[in-house]
Amino acid sequence: MDADTGALYLTEALRVLRQYKALAEGAMGQVDQTAMFQPPDPDSNCIAVVVKHMAGNMRSRWTDFLTSDGEKPDRNRDAEFEIDPGTTAADVERWWGDGWRRTFTAIEALAPEDLAREVRISGKPLTVLEAISRQVGHYAYHVGQIVLLAKHARGPAWQTLSDPKRKPARP
Repeated sequence: MDADTGALYLTEALRVLRQYKALAEGAMGQVDQTAMFQPPDPDSNCIAVVVKHMAGNMRSRWTDFLTSDGEKPDRNRDAEFEIDPGTTAADVERWWGDGWRRTFTAIEALAPEDLAREVRISGKPLTVLEAISRQVGHYAYHVGQIVLLAKHARGPAWQTLSDPKRKPARP
């Protein structure tokens, strides 16, 4: 990959990630603390759990991104799906901010020539480009969950985050 294409890829990855972050924040901004911690059913995750998992993933993947395995030995992934009593919306906001800060800091530090370098996630070798693409897809998946959970919680009071549905033309 030439340097210009590599620079374009990094710019686009950051743009898309910022767009996903803003989308989730627009959704979370429409729910109160009760809805943040309320799953739609006992077998589903609430918004706070999805955020905790994303933040744990981001901490693990982007800390020492080029020099250590992206699955850190101190990560307890299963615990990311549990919310301790007393957890507040401020805790969720702190997790969210820290995870995205780590993500953006790591990607912004990359140069186009880094995209062909090898990194490891759970011992599996990937190019930096592959690792970034993998995470972009993973975060898109979870942002979609956050939006759906927030929309469900808000019901008819939901304010769309994209272009509203068009009314069908009448014959």
